[in-house]
Amino acid sequence: MATRSRTRFLVIGSGVAGLHAAWRASEHGHVTLLTKRTLFDSSTAYAQGGIAAALGAGDSPELHRRDTLAAGDALCDRAAVDVLVAEGPARVRELFAAGARFDLDPDGDFSLGLEAAHSTPRIVHAHGDRTGAEVASTLIERVRESDKITVLERARALELIVHDGSCAGARVSSTGAALEIIADATVLATGGCGQVYRYTTNPAVATGDGIALSHRAGVELSDMEFVQFHPTALDTPESPLMLISEAVRGEGAVLVTDGGERFMVGRHELAELAPRDVVAREVFREQQSGHRVFLDATMLGAEFERRFPGIFALCMARGIDPRTQRIPVTPAAHYMMGGVATDLAGRASLPRLFACGEVANTGVHGANRLASNSLLEGLVFAERVARAMIDIPALTGSVPERDWQVTPLVDRGAAQVAANAVRNVMWEHAGIARTDAGLRTCIETLDDIERRLPAGATEEANLIDTGRLIAESALVRAESRGGHFRTDHPKSRREWAGLHVRVVAHAGSEPA
Repeated sequence: MATRSRTRFLVIGSGVAGLHAAWRASEHGHVTLLTKRTLFDSSTAYAQGGIAAALGAGDSPELHRRDTLAAGDALCDRAAVDVLVAEGPARVRELFAAGARFDLDPDGDFSLGLEAAHSTPRIVHAHGDRTGAEVASTLIERVRESDKITVLERARALELIVHDGSCAGARVSSTGAALEIIADATVLATGGCGQVYRYTTNPAVATGDGIALSHRAGVELSDMEFVQFHPTALDTPESPLMLISEAVRGEGAVLVTDGGERFMVGRHELAELAPRDVVAREVFREQQSGHRVFLDATMLGAEFERRFPGIFALCMARGIDPRTQRIPVTPAAHYMMGGVATDLAGRASLPRLFACGEVANTGVHGANRLASNSLLEGLVFAERVARAMIDIPALTGSVPERDWQVTPLVDRGAAQVAANAVRNVMWEHAGIARTDAGLRTCIETLDDIERRLPAGATEEANLIDTGRLIAESALVRAESRGGHFRTDHPKSRREWAGLHVRVVAHAGSEPA
């Protein structure tokens, strides 16, 4: 029999959204914060680019709103975007007041950078290119100093507990032991799913757990076909791939082929600063033509090390001196725009369940996330989740106990083979370029991998479920838009503007 614990709020995940939600909710009740590895293992800690917010002279929430809507390609929820750009500056200032050491100019104002598809510099950085690590460290410090937050590291949520039509917590493997955590409100902040692809910038923990858990509990998901592929991951034989931030292109770096040809000029009016989906496809096109692609930042010279110390160290450790050498790059799965469908307070379709951060589909990103809006979304909507949970009444009655135990994974080799097979078929058929036939092959292959999955391979099962949701949704959307590109339907279709592919349980996908 599993052991059982009781908490007011359960937060699953320790990226910017989970940490912020736990910190703010702890002011109103006890919080149990669950994380699969350690508090610092999240995509947030890897984020280089920064946080977008209208904080500079000449900027405004309205300008930020226009840029976000333009990148989202007619699929953003305008009300959600209004919330993001209006509340974002206050969240950044609040984090600064909490101790985040953001880069400042000589006058003591935020030093703001420019990134692709932004009309003005509005990107707040920390230590040049270590913004995510600074954000994570600041929030972890706030969490650890609270006596109302219990942190469970190396604990994995295996199943949402659904009782009387509401979420009542989660069944968890805590260092291998079975644990039921009963909560008045549960927050999914499990991050993304980049590990379903062969090439990704996401850490090993980004296996789509929250998406798969929600789907199995009958929670509504939306826009799962929209995966953003970052155009400039460092092209080395490792996983995850190291990211070469968009901010490097914002400082003037250009993309060239192995023959030295700069190819983005003429393909988009913004060249290297075009939206990420455009740049990623053009890099992919060059690779398909047999070329290697490089980012040439040599014009920055010694300034590169000062502006991008983290990236400089990454490159130098791999034998590349970006001051004098071109940096080999490749597209890689980077960010999931879709996920658990939520309202403006982060409420999911299952009562007492909330979602925020990358696992959530708030409607902010639409078909294509604007650079550096992700950390901002995590802060803004985690704050809204924390506020909304205050009003959640305590569970009444008792939640029935179940006799269950954690199934140990006895064949790790078979599980790894399965995970690699998922990543390969997803990259080949549900990646940057997709077709009807390829997506159907992908779904059939995933079904076959699932049938051969060894007992106890719960994380690999989540990879399969999440990959299948992406492929099924991509099959339904017979057009190209934002991060979703179909070579057999290469144009956007007017009738699809504003339509979302929604998924509930295992009933399949349909436009709504």
